[in-house]
Amino acid sequence: QVALVESGGGLVQAGASLRLNCAPSGRTGSIHAMGWFRQAPREERKFVAAITWGRGDTAYADSVKGRFTISRDNAKNTVYLQMNSLKPEDTAVYYCAARTYFSPTFSSAPTYNFWGQGTQVTVSS
Repeated sequence: QVALVESGGGLVQAGASLRLNCAPSGRTGSIHAMGWFRQAPREERKFVAAITWGRGDTAYADSVKGRFTISRDNAKNTVYLQMNSLKPEDTAVYYCAARTYFSPTFSSAPTYNFWGQGTQVTVSS
């Protein structure tokens, strides 16, 4: 089992920055990749970014490329999502996810077998 705890959400104005943190615990040695997804009201959960735990390969949704950066600190067992130039359309609950097996698809939510509780990000115009 892997438990995930997110932190770092909040209310900011458009153009500001936020950094989300995700700290896995439990069988962290089994993690293959971690990702961030977001869900706005009345919308489905959508892929934001992902990173492999070993090599650090990354993937991003087109909507956040050039603005968001995912990174990990293996020593601290933490994954970060640095969000710059935030827009009102980035407003959502952001979820951290982890999977303990290989999949060639980063953006598919069902391929992740552990999820955090979510943290709210609100961007005002």
